[in-house]
Amino acid sequence: MNIKINGENREIEKEITITELLVLEKVKMPETVSVQVNDEFIDQDSYENTKIKDGDDINFLYFMGGGA
Repeated sequence: MNIKINGENREIEKEITITELLVLEKVKMPETVSVQVNDEFIDQDSYENTKIKDGDDINFLYFMGGGA
């Protein structure tokens, strides 16, 4: 199955969930990551149940606080 993660093509062997993908991609602090699948934000409560499909375009987004 071919997917795109943050603009890079990846091949994975089987259908997996977002939670499994975060582990597979060794994402540090996954609780702070927002995930977009095909330009749609996925609620963190749905990561465990949302399956990644062939051709999906996934973005891991990290929001940082700060300012002056």
